[in-house]
Order: sequence, then structure tokens, then C-alpha cells
Amino acid sequence: MENERNYKPYKKYINKEHINSSEKSIYLSIIVPLLNEEESLPELVLQIEEVMEKSNIRDYEIIFVDDGSIDNSFETIKKLKQTNSNIHCIRFRRNYGKSAALSVAFESAKGRVVVTMDADLQDDPKEIPNLIDKLNLGYDLVSGWKKKRYDPISKTLPSKLFNYVTSKVTGVRLHDFNCGLKAYRKSVVKNVHVYGEMHRYIPALAHLDGFKVAEIPVQHHKRKYGKTKFGLSRFIYGFLDLLTVLVTVKYMKRPLHFFGSVGSLLTLIGLIVDIVLSVHWFMGDKNLSNRPLLWFGIASIIVGVQFISIGLIGELMTKHQMMNNKNLYNISEKF
Repeated sequence: MENERNYKPYKKYINKEHINSSEKSIYLSIIVPLLNEEESLPELVLQIEEVMEKSNIRDYEIIFVDDGSIDNSFETIKKLKQTNSNIHCIRFRRNYGKSAALSVAFESAKGRVVVTMDADLQDDPKEIPNLIDKLNLGYDLVSGWKKKRYDPISKTLPSKLFNYVTSKVTGVRLHDFNCGLKAYRKSVVKNVHVYGEMHRYIPALAHLDGFKVAEIPVQHHKRKYGKTKFGLSRFIYGFLDLLTVLVTVKYMKRPLHFFGSVGSLLTLIGLIVDIVLSVHWFMGDKNLSNRPLLWFGIASIIVGVQFISIGLIGELMTKHQMMNNKNLYNISEKF
């Protein structure tokens, strides 16, 4: 059974008048988060409609998430809604970020298949059928790979470093975690929790939760209107969020493995340093009173023991939670 999620922090800031209230499941939900993209929206909708027509997909919805735009993006979407009843919109009262936009859109999506893409026309809607075809080969999430990018080196170079490190640390072999063009099965978007700035780690979160993740190259275009909304700071925050993923997901149910490993390493280093100094002291070679290395060893032992203690406390909390909550695991099938 799919877990229900309730994002109370966002709900009071959302105008849901334009969301389809029907609970009937449809085939495809296309989610488009946006911020000040009024110029690109009409062209984007036209491209999506052409792809849906050629692919003979009638059972679809387009969910725009206006993340606090200060231009006429929302008014543009309302006008587009008049010619296409499949268009819906979620409007934030202020800017919350892409993760917040995706989380509320995932909650509202009715599609058995969910596709996400950016609104700046750099993602090509023609790739949607290719993503779905790959998804139908037995995968739960298919991520796009902008193999040939039309971005400045100030974005591409840090992005390559970020993707390499993330791939190595999480074990998900992807070339492009930040690509907005992705396809999901419904079970993924209803089970993977996205908050903060965790949207870039959705493939890693899905992989760590047991879903099958794949990647295909996709067409990337130059930005046609406006300018990018992201700066170099997103990569700094990205690496901090990577640590969050490791601690809160990978080691969520075994905190001692993380804190205990770090603590044991620090304790071992401290013991080795102090033992070596003690041997020299017994042999009369060194005077310990003026050796900063001695205090480094002692501090390493103290900090190491504290890390191990945090891990043990985490284990106690995890055990208590597991004893009181039987729905901690993502079940694929049950007979």
C-alpha cells in the first residue's frame, strides 16, 4: 500500500482553486515547477500538446507549480487553461524552492506515470515518450542525462564534480542528477519524501529505498528567455544535502554504523598517537608536557567516544521507533 503524505507546512500557502479535484487515476501527469517564466509557458504547452497528440496520449494532466513568481506567469497559465482543460496550477504565495514545488505536485498528481521537467524550454517534451519507453522496461525511475549541455562552464564544471561525487557516495551510477527531465512510476512519487533542497537527490533516495533507477541521454537546448535562477551556491548546499541523505536515509535504521565508524576511527587515531608518545616518554626521549600532539590524541579519543555514544543513542531511538511502527519498510509485493 502506498504511504499517504501530508505536507502541512506548505498547504496554507497554496491556492488550489485550479487543481482538478477528481480523484480518478489517469495515465500521465506532467509536473512543471516554475519561477518567472511567463515568456516560455505558451511555447512549452504547445510543444507538450504536440507530443501528446503524436503519442496518442489523451489521458494526461499538466501540473504547473508557480513557486512565487513576481511576473505574469500565473495569469499566463490561467489563459492557457482556457484552451486546454488538462492544465492545472498550484500557486505558492512566496518562493519556497524546487523541492517544495515537487513535493506538493507529487501529492496532487493523479497519473500512473509522472514526468517532471523545467519550464525554461531547455528540457525537450519530445523526450517524454523515450522516458516512458525506458520506464516500461521494468524501471521505477528514469532520469535524463544532458549529454550535450548548452550551459556556461560556470555551471557545467561544478556540475560534473557534483555528479561524480554523488554517484560515488550514493552508489547510483548516473551522469546527471540535476536534470529536471525525469519519469517516475506512481509508487515512487508517493513514497519518496522530498523536502529542503533534496530534489536533486530523488534518484538516490529512490535507489536507497529499493526502486530501480535508470538513465537515458536527452536533448538539451539553450535558454531562450530570461536567465537561470540558480547560482554556484546550489552546489555548496548540494554537498551539504548529500550528507543529509547519507545520515537520514542510508543510515536511518543503523545510526551506529555511521557514527560508530567515525568514532572508532578517531578513537583509534588518538590511542595510537598517545601510545607512541607514552613509549617515548617511558624511554626518556621526550617530555610530554610541551607536546601538542598529546592533546590532539586525547581530544581524538574524547570526540571518538562521543560519536560512538551518539550512535548508541540513535540505535536506542531507532529500536523504539521500530517497535512502535510496523510500516517502516517499502513493500513491493505481498501474497
